[in-house]
Amino acid sequence: MITKKTPKDKILELAKECRKCGSCCRFTGGFILEKEISGIAQFLGLSKKEFMKKYLDEVEMFNTKVFKMKREISEKPFSPCVFYDEAEKCMIHDSKPLHCRVGNCNENGEELIQWYFLNNLVNENDPESVRQWATFIKQNNPIPGGNLSELVPDKEKLKKIMNHEVLK
Repeated sequence: MITKKTPKDKILELAKECRKCGSCCRFTGGFILEKEISGIAQFLGLSKKEFMKKYLDEVEMFNTKVFKMKREISEKPFSPCVFYDEAEKCMIHDSKPLHCRVGNCNENGEELIQWYFLNNLVNENDPESVRQWATFIKQNNPIPGGNLSELVPDKEKLKKIMNHEVLK
């Protein structure tokens, strides 16, 4: 069972079951944490600044700033990751970010993504992040450690957050 506290090495082991079909990559690019940018840039032989300008978009998820791989230009709302090639698949496979390593369509895929979100994007000390997570789990059963009462054990504080009485 995957929980918020499952160690990263166990998560990576569970994520190895990826079929490498490219399904995830055909529709969008993955999230990249600030600490991952330099390694990927170096793998590509680019400066961090060049890599960011050419390949990343800054986005917000759960009220947390994160980067996302740019997509191919398309009229459709979804298009392949800029590093996806139909023949070669992931062109940065050896240095791909954690989100791409754990996000796949295997039997644990949904739980693996939740683990990623909870450990990298959801901030239990940020009321807006908690509210956005609450919206997410209305449509997704949270993994253990991802229930609102587990993120914010103080019932009164959680109630104030959810009622927008606590904004920051």
